[in-house]
Amino acid sequence: MFANDKNIDNLQQLFVELKKYAELQKDYVKLHLVEKLTILVSSLILVLVLVILGIIALFYLSFTLAYVLAPHVGGLMVSYGIITGCIILLIILIIFFRKRLIMQPMVNFLANLLLNDD
Repeated sequence: MFANDKNIDNLQQLFVELKKYAELQKDYVKLHLVEKLTILVSSLILVLVLVILGIIALFYLSFTLAYVLAPHVGGLMVSYGIITGCIILLIILIIFFRKRLIMQPMVNFLANLLLNDD
């Protein structure tokens, strides 16, 4: 069947080419994984920075609003209570709508990132 040296050389060359192809595929998968992880980590860092800045802005905005409301509601203590109640209501709304506001966008982002080969 393999009486020909040419056939044996062709098979050896095919084996070498398949080995090269497997190594290149392994390198491609590594690069693809690094690309996806880079996008994921940079997105997480961006969200973290935006959340921290949003918390700081909400903190100062709540103090400003408390001082603006103080003359209209009967004092600083009452205005702080109103602002605290609004923030607690906001927290409850976020917890209530967490699937729609947090989980679903996160699932969509991760699915698009990991499943699409753009």
